[in-house]
Amino acid sequence: MNQESGRWGHLDVEEIHQRRLDDSLKLHENTEKLAIGFHAEVIDERNTRLHIEVVGEISNFDFVNTHELIIRTSNAICKTCTRKDGNYYEATIQIRSAGRKLSEDELSELRSSLDDLLASMEPDPMFFITKEGPVVGGWDATLGSKALARSWARTMIQRWGGQTKETNSVVGQKDGVDVTRLTLLYRKPGYDLGDILRWRSKLWIVQAWQKDGALLLSMNHNERTGASWRDLEKSVVTSRFIEQQDVDILNRDSSVAEFMDPNDFKMKSVRLPHDDDGLQRKIRIGWISDEWVAIPRVRNADEGV
Repeated sequence: MNQESGRWGHLDVEEIHQRRLDDSLKLHENTEKLAIGFHAEVIDERNTRLHIEVVGEISNFDFVNTHELIIRTSNAICKTCTRKDGNYYEATIQIRSAGRKLSEDELSELRSSLDDLLASMEPDPMFFITKEGPVVGGWDATLGSKALARSWARTMIQRWGGQTKETNSVVGQKDGVDVTRLTLLYRKPGYDLGDILRWRSKLWIVQAWQKDGALLLSMNHNERTGASWRDLEKSVVTSRFIEQQDVDILNRDSSVAEFMDPNDFKMKSVRLPHDDDGLQRKIRIGWISDEWVAIPRVRNADEGV
């Protein structure tokens, strides 16, 4: 690792030499036809001599200059590395789900969202992960920044819905001010966009996330309603979006469509969804209560459904 312009990163030896040369070289403002070459002579592990030749033209007069430059390397430790090695952290984020265990695929997707977030943010020496890993029912991570923990939680809520709960604990004092650590619990809903829920004796499609719950679309008619996370605690997922399938309509009339069952390749019939316009060549079906059911299309582009 090398420190360059106040930041740390990986540079090869030739890049370091070129940057030190660029920092040291000063040119006359009328210089033209410039060419610069250099050769590195390693003196020892901390010192390198650069032999430099500068060729150019000033006011139609050619010139050739030779110079020598000593590059010295000193050891340093970045602030981030020091804190990580010392197990420093400001926040713990706990990822769980409501009423069920998160699958490995879900955990992988949730964890990848942190990498995407870090890639999109301005670098900050406090944006690091001290420790992370799976725990019973979810995933825990300790982070160097409370702001990073809160940003990650907001990202997950916007994408997957859910709720957060924050608690702060005092771990000491610095300059007379309490030093606190944040514990942030993110609870992912037990259902995803496009899933079908049985709620209050009716079937609903999870259409979109709202601040305090979900927007639901009725399976049987053109009705939408909002429900809070608490309201949906007793809902049951009857068909997951990832298990639903799009099938070709082979025959249809005004209310029924025939299709080939993807399980046994036999011809089956299903009642058309309430939003069918008679023009669709495919329908989406889900296995609910031991039979295939046609599913209305969720029109909101935000869901990707």
